[in-house]
Amino acid sequence: MKPTKKLSAALSKRLARVKLFLCDVDGVLTDGSIYVGGKREFKRFNIRDGLGMVLWRRAGGKIGWVSARPSDATKLRATELKIDFLVQQTDKTGKAAAIEVLLAEQRLNWQDVCFVGDDIIDLGPLQRAGLAVAVADGVPEARAMAHYTTRQPGGHGAIRETIELILRTQGKWETFVKQYTA
Repeated sequence: MKPTKKLSAALSKRLARVKLFLCDVDGVLTDGSIYVGGKREFKRFNIRDGLGMVLWRRAGGKIGWVSARPSDATKLRATELKIDFLVQQTDKTGKAAAIEVLLAEQRLNWQDVCFVGDDIIDLGPLQRAGLAVAVADGVPEARAMAHYTTRQPGGHGAIRETIELILRTQGKWETFVKQYTA
């Protein structure tokens, strides 16, 4: 994903500062569909999003998923990708409060965070994040709050698009291109 237009100085500054990549799960990492049958729930995850998260970790970044809905399918995929932080809320606190705890533990602040969301449940983190990103098919309120809206919809490469944009801005993308060209 090469940017089709020049990024604003303000957006470039936000991209350059990201240390912690956080995102919602349903509607961001997935297309929002849940397949239920028998005793199991199934979700479809995009493989390019997965590789993007692996590259972000290899570049020294940390990743967390923050979901208001516990799911074994989410936990399995997070384990496969070695996601640093998985928050699957079962309480009534908002996502922002859960992230506050994580930030305190990691000695980071909101300005260090990229948060990707899609729905009104994500507005708290989107409002606070140093880089707020909404997926293309997110609700109007999420898109209005975002510093960047992806071209790709949730579950179809929006995470990869965002991570690649961050890595390019931080001067880390070409290292991976050279590595995989060899």
